[in-house]
Amino acid sequence: MSMANGRAQLVGGLLFLLAAAAGPALPDWIVSLATIAFANALVVLGLIVLWRAGLVSFGQALYYCIGAYVVALTARWTGITDAFLLVLLAGIGAGITAVLVGFLLARYREIFFAMLSLALSMILYGVLVKTESLGSTDGFSVMTPTFLGYAPHREALGLALYWMTLGVGAVGAVLVGVYFRSVAGALAAPIRDNEIRVEFLGVSVNRVIHAKVTIAGALGGVGGALAAMTVGHVDPNMAYWTTSGGFVFVTILAGTASVAAAFVGSLVFEGVRSFAYDVMPSLWQMTLGSVLLLTILFLPDGLGSLVVKLRRRRETKTP
Repeated sequence: MSMANGRAQLVGGLLFLLAAAAGPALPDWIVSLATIAFANALVVLGLIVLWRAGLVSFGQALYYCIGAYVVALTARWTGITDAFLLVLLAGIGAGITAVLVGFLLARYREIFFAMLSLALSMILYGVLVKTESLGSTDGFSVMTPTFLGYAPHREALGLALYWMTLGVGAVGAVLVGVYFRSVAGALAAPIRDNEIRVEFLGVSVNRVIHAKVTIAGALGGVGGALAAMTVGHVDPNMAYWTTSGGFVFVTILAGTASVAAAFVGSLVFEGVRSFAYDVMPSLWQMTLGSVLLLTILFLPDGLGSLVVKLRRRRETKTP
C-alpha cells in the first residue's frame, strides 16, 4: 500500500468516526437523511466498480429492491429481526441474483449492458406490482429490527440504524478499496480501453466483468436492506427505473476516482433533494437537474476528482 493510500484510508476512518460521534447531537431528520444517504452510497460503490470498467448499469434497483424485500419477507415469514443477520441474508440473496444475471450481462457491453440491466429491474417491478401476496403496489411494512438481541426504544432506533449503516459502509468502502488495488480491480481501465489486449494476456474479460456484476449486486442488496429498515416499508417502486436513475445521478456527481466520493456524493444528493423539495416542492426536479448539469460542466469527473487533484498538487510541491 502506498503512503498516499494509507493517508487516505486514515482520513476516511477519522471522518467515519467523527460522523458516528456526532450522531447523538444531530436532529432526528438529519440522522434519518444521512442513514438513507450512506445506505444508497453502497449501491453507488457497486456502480463505481462497474463504471471503472466502462459498464453503465441502469438496473441496480433490481438488487436494491431484492435486498429490501429479503429483509421484509424474512422478518415476516420467519420472525428473524436481527439487523445484522438480515443485512447478511440480503447481501447473499442479491449476490446470488447477480451471479445468475451475470451469466447474461457479462456477454454484453455499452448500451446493450445498460438496457438489459434496466429491463431485468423492470421485470421485477412488474412481478411485484402483480403479486398480491407481496403487497402489490402498496408494499408492506418492515418489522422493527433488533441488534444482537437488543431491541432499542423507538427514539433510539434511528440512531442505532445510523451507527450500523456507518459501520457497514466503512467495511464496504475498505473492501472495495482493497478490490481496486487487486489485479482484478486494476484491470478495469484496460478492459474499458481495449479488452482484446486483456484477452491476449490470458485473462477472461467475461469472468472479470461477471465478478464485477456480482460485487455490485451484493452491495446493492446490502444498501437496500439498510434503507428498508430505516424507512420501515418496502414497495415495488424500489425496483422502478427512477430509483436506478437516482443511483446513476449520484455516481455522476461522485465520480469514479475515489471510494469516499460515493458517500459524499450520496449525502450531497440527499441534502439537495430534501432542501429543494422543502423550499421549492414544484421545482425540485429542476434543481437536481441543474446540479447535475453544473457537475458535468465544471466537474466532469465528479467530486472524487477534487481529491485526486489535491493529492497531485501536494505531490508536485513535495521535494
